Amino acid sequence: MINRYCLCAAAIALCAPVFGQEPIRFLADKKLWVLDTNTTSYVFGVNERNQLQHVYWGVRLWRDADLAAVRTSPEWASFDGVASTTPGEYAGWGSNMYTEPCLKVTLADGNRDLVLRYVSHQIQGDRLEVVTKDIQYDLFATVHYRVYPSAGIIEKHAVIENRTSQPITIESAQAGTWYVPPGDGYRLSYLNGRWAGETQLVQEDIHPGLKVLESRRGTTSHQTNPWFAIDAVEGDGARADEGRGRVWFGALGWSGSWRLTVEQTPHQQVRVTGGYNTFDFAYPLNPGERLETPPFYGGFTSNGFGEASRMLHRFTREFILPGGHSAKVRPVLYNSWEATEFNVDEPGQKALAEKAAKIGVERFVMDDGWFGARNDDHAGLGDWFVNPKKFPNGLQPLIRYVNSLDMDFGIWVEPEMVNPNSDLYRKHPDWVMNFPGRPRTEARNQLVLNMARDDVKEYTFEWLDKLVTENNIAFLKWDMNRNFSEPGWPEAGPASEKKIWVKYTSNLYEIIDRLRAKHPKLEIESCSGGGGRVDLGIMKRVDEVWTSDNTEAFDRLRIQEGFSYAYPAQGMMAWVTDVPNYNGRSTPLAYRFLVAMMGSLGIGNNLNKWTNDDYALATQMIAYYKTIRGTVQQGRLYRLFSPRLGELTANQYVSEDGKQSVLFAFLRGQQYGRPAPTIRLRGLDERGVYRVKPLDGSKLVEKLETASGAYLQSHGLNLALTGDYDGTSVLLERVE
Repeated sequence: MINRYCLCAAAIALCAPVFGQEPIRFLADKKLWVLDTNTTSYVFGVNERNQLQHVYWGVRLWRDADLAAVRTSPEWASFDGVASTTPGEYAGWGSNMYTEPCLKVTLADGNRDLVLRYVSHQIQGDRLEVVTKDIQYDLFATVHYRVYPSAGIIEKHAVIENRTSQPITIESAQAGTWYVPPGDGYRLSYLNGRWAGETQLVQEDIHPGLKVLESRRGTTSHQTNPWFAIDAVEGDGARADEGRGRVWFGALGWSGSWRLTVEQTPHQQVRVTGGYNTFDFAYPLNPGERLETPPFYGGFTSNGFGEASRMLHRFTREFILPGGHSAKVRPVLYNSWEATEFNVDEPGQKALAEKAAKIGVERFVMDDGWFGARNDDHAGLGDWFVNPKKFPNGLQPLIRYVNSLDMDFGIWVEPEMVNPNSDLYRKHPDWVMNFPGRPRTEARNQLVLNMARDDVKEYTFEWLDKLVTENNIAFLKWDMNRNFSEPGWPEAGPASEKKIWVKYTSNLYEIIDRLRAKHPKLEIESCSGGGGRVDLGIMKRVDEVWTSDNTEAFDRLRIQEGFSYAYPAQGMMAWVTDVPNYNGRSTPLAYRFLVAMMGSLGIGNNLNKWTNDDYALATQMIAYYKTIRGTVQQGRLYRLFSPRLGELTANQYVSEDGKQSVLFAFLRGQQYGRPAPTIRLRGLDERGVYRVKPLDGSKLVEKLETASGAYLQSHGLNLALTGDYDGTSVLLERVE
């Protein structure tokens, strides 16, 4: 049922009923909206100035009588008026506001003052729309909310609409602002890094002023990820940890340039505003046009960072990743890049496919080098036709052979790029981002196609559609190996050129959405030289993401740990590759397998160089992985020992039904013959009994056949990990 309200006395009288257990309800007498998940409540309302004001976000409230109507915060001085002291739910920049606004505009007459007031709202099930409008101009901002009760997550975004008779220019368009309770002593967690060193967890105290997390690169970026968490100092002075403490967290669903501002005001109000990056941003709206911001997702828990991660994992698996509840576990994948690089041909790929099939691989992927004049990274990008010298009979003979080995076939593409040395660039030099008369900066010998152009969008969709239609391709590894430079769009004209930052990503999304709609069985991996495009926007359209080009197993422990704070193992590609790897380090093959088995397992080794022992070990590891991957990919993660804090790393996964759990443990190095610390498990039923099945029986100190959940969680397991780069896994199966 749809309910519309306006804040006149007659309408309020009609709005008296409370909606019981509905996830969203309006308390008309107090002019408050209450958004409930199974564990949390989010409350905001309309104050006496008819503006939206935040009230509460935290543990679920059960008594509406506890809530009072909102009033603007008092003015502190002439230097801090109510526009700055009041926690505006979706505030335009205007009046005497000095905090970060959600919306900033310039109107046709030069006015830049924007004061948004409530107009109406509607509730439909788990969705709420609140319409606001400027006090003078027909400029509307509709704030949309969606509640995901089972996941404990709330989504918000805004739609800005120009109903005036003249163009306006949007200078900042944010999805919304999240508030934590006023106070001091908060800590910010976020993910930082660079190419080959992505998703490094950073934690720092929040101080007065503005902290900006952003990407100006046109993509999500390796350098910073659009996720945050804020924890509070508890009454006993303790910080939140994996198992206890209040944590507020959120993530943007946008794969272009983005911005999060973490602000502590002079009045000890901590707020996080997120949406489009304001750098080089100007988005004209003609009369009747609208702009929609990215979605901004948020959640709260009293049970520490571990539960915050599990909430986001569950939400992403069920509501973001394609397939949701019905999604299958990710197949074991082999990629031929390290074996052949650009030197691909039909005989060589068939030989690798045979070897991959024998160890239990389910998906064979041919990487770069199969198209155009592509013999190195200097030529061929943009010319997406099969190289006739390498594949004189096309791709179909190879694909049929791979399928005959009970594997499906995948292929590498880089649709957004072009080499200057290509037929496409020679024909369409205007299709790349450029400023006329200025240099065109190459990176990896390539330029960026301007996907904001509709003709480029259509060309890209058509060749991808043709490739998938004419060949039995189950999987695309979609790569993007550089960021934007010279982001010009001359054809759009000076007033509209800066739309490129939004239109590029919107068109990218459209291509993928159309491709998947036409080919519903097609699966896609988002890759951008590693983790350069990992966010909830792209993950809504792809089945997995390439975590990092750095596949060195010891480095990956920290990369994968940081990734796990925001994203689930189901979407995290993790490869076993050859050594020595990054840093010149060599680790045992078993150790490399165990690290990669904590995500979606892939093998990237040159199988032509493996020994018989390597093949035997790989066959054993892949068979073991297939028995536990449902729990790893779709279960609950408990980070027991962090690679940031000592020599031992340990992660535990528990299946949703509680019948299976798997422990992975890794020792960086042993000193003085000291044993590894005891590992106390989590997430088990204390009254349950579990069969204990070590992958390597010699690694389990106590020779247990069964153990109770109470014993495993209170006494724990002792593992005989020794030397350098040792690791093991223990499988637990509930028997009663």
